[in-house]
Amino acid sequence: MNHALSLTSPAVPVLVTAAGDRAGVRFLEFFASAIRNPHTRRAYARAAGDFLTWCAGAGVTSITSVQPLHVAAWIELQTQALSAPTVKQRLAAIRHLFDWLVTGQIIPHNPAASVRGPAHSARTGATPVLDPTEARQLLDSIDVSTPIGLRDRALIALMVFSFARVGAALAMRVEDVYVQQRRLWVRLREKGGRRHEMPCHHTLEAYLHAYLEGTGIAGEPKGPLFRTVARGTGRLSSTPLPQANAYAMVRRRALAAGIGTAIGNHTFRATGITAYLKNGGTLENAAAMANHASTRTTQLYDRRHDEISLDEVERIRV
Repeated sequence: MNHALSLTSPAVPVLVTAAGDRAGVRFLEFFASAIRNPHTRRAYARAAGDFLTWCAGAGVTSITSVQPLHVAAWIELQTQALSAPTVKQRLAAIRHLFDWLVTGQIIPHNPAASVRGPAHSARTGATPVLDPTEARQLLDSIDVSTPIGLRDRALIALMVFSFARVGAALAMRVEDVYVQQRRLWVRLREKGGRRHEMPCHHTLEAYLHAYLEGTGIAGEPKGPLFRTVARGTGRLSSTPLPQANAYAMVRRRALAAGIGTAIGNHTFRATGITAYLKNGGTLENAAAMANHASTRTTQLYDRRHDEISLDEVERIRV
């Protein structure tokens, strides 16, 4: 089997192996070729592995023997332990995998095609959002006398003021911060490899300048913008900051700033969009700035109605 495929794909489950070498290669090609986003690839691989392991335990001997009843029974089990959006994602993974196997002539039909997932409709997202005063409190609490402090403030500010996803922010190179029309701009590579460019808010501009100049990385255009700290030195390394490290940093900084909200990396994208809309910004412009394909997605980040709800709750006087 092609060794290059195995480096980027999950192990081949027993049920796939039982269907022959062609099935094994096609299975690996699905993860190596059909799915470009690494986060989606991991999630789909986990779902496929769990499903096929369950099928093996249910007596299925080959992936060619999987029936709609198997898929439906597994999805029903998933709904007992997982949220509706997660179950729908797992069903999508199985559906796409079997579509790939059908077009590769491994199986004659898709057993997941007729299976329906749980009903789910969301008008707002579940991401915790900070009030603008809390966001300012967090940024002001960071000690910027060290390279790590300059880095953390710049990263958080980038996500707030440019609505950047953390994955796009951490993928930036130093050259992705550049001057155009006498203003500092940032270049982001969002989902699907889409390039997105935005001018910097004056606060973000000041923080990025301070970070680049204070850490000495401005002269390394091809190097990662946000980096780990070299062990025992307190100085930035040449290694890109992993997303898990960014999440741990955000939680640590929020705790130190006295913020009780259980925030994550995505909090700042939602915080920036909500603050923009509260100050008279339009939904259409917010969608363009966030690089959303539809304003319906942007509306999930609009948490202005939370304040209305809180004000109304205070009317309950007993």
